[in-house]
Amino acid sequence: MQIIGAVLERSGAERPFAESRPFTVGPLELDPPGPGELLVRIDAAGLCHSDLSVVDGNRVRPTPMLLGHEASGIVEAIGDGGSDLAPGDRVVLTFLPRCGACAACATDGRLPCEVGSAANGAGTLVGGVRRLHRDGADVHHHLGASAFATHAVVHRSSVVRVDPDVPAEIAALLGCAVLTGGGAVLNAGRPRPGDTVIVVGLGGVGMAALLVAIALGHETIGVDAMPAKLDTARSLGAADALTPAAAAASGLRAPVVIEAAGAAAAFETAFALTAPGGTTVTVGLPSPSAVAGIPPLTLTAEARTVIGSYLGSAVPERDLPRYVELWRAGRLPLERLVSGRIRLDEIDAGMDRLAAGAELRQLIDFTGLRD
Repeated sequence: MQIIGAVLERSGAERPFAESRPFTVGPLELDPPGPGELLVRIDAAGLCHSDLSVVDGNRVRPTPMLLGHEASGIVEAIGDGGSDLAPGDRVVLTFLPRCGACAACATDGRLPCEVGSAANGAGTLVGGVRRLHRDGADVHHHLGASAFATHAVVHRSSVVRVDPDVPAEIAALLGCAVLTGGGAVLNAGRPRPGDTVIVVGLGGVGMAALLVAIALGHETIGVDAMPAKLDTARSLGAADALTPAAAAASGLRAPVVIEAAGAAAAFETAFALTAPGGTTVTVGLPSPSAVAGIPPLTLTAEARTVIGSYLGSAVPERDLPRYVELWRAGRLPLERLVSGRIRLDEIDAGMDRLAAGAELRQLIDFTGLRD
């Protein structure tokens, strides 16, 4: 079938992307789903720093690639062999397929699936196949999803079913921002009752971490260099919101600190704000060449823990229902993460706004792109 999608032609384009135009928005051919695969109509897709990191060259991926990994949609067709899902089901796309059988999958979310990671790195679906084509040539998949398009073919291990009462935009946010930010709190930081949580970096993932920490009943403090994001954090229920300099000068320290900015300086700030015996969780994706400096003696003398958390150390089938219940109960106002809506042909400019730190989550409106 023919779809409309946003293909990244090359990584490392110069900013502003609205001038260098690394994306081509236009028609592609999408194969029918094969065994173990699904055809999904994309209803909502968010722009995330994991997409931006491919655009700016910080994450090396093969191109041309149809980007987009945070999304939700409706199952329209099932590949040969059947499925536990059915046409009409609403699904959340998750960007790390889990085979459930490798050694990494046995770590309860701590390590990314070996099979899924290999497919993501190669730009294929699980099984090594590519279902996207343009002018007779293959187009690579992004993180098993390729959701900047009207439709996607995905492997069953890349989706989680949600009930139809979950709106498309809320469901999309669950697939990355909430799984990643919320999981950094819930699965990696594991604050105890009464613990204060600090979140450094209040983009989409960081703000989701802040929302989940508040929903779980923790006094939560946000740290960011942008005053507008500090105002947003306070409006969402943060006990306080500070610039990095103000946080350092305050002497503030907490038992659980989440770094969600994806920058070496932010990691150093998060480490400095962690209390003795506490845990620093880093969930951001900095440049591969970034290097941070921390005093090793502090790890020993203060019995500190530093832990990395990819996709929030999540097992999506296990974790998503918990976030849905918090949302249903009115304790997790995920709609507050939506900072803007764009058309698919505005994606270059949308990436510029994301790179400037001006947005939490921009969502793509696919209205008018489908027959």
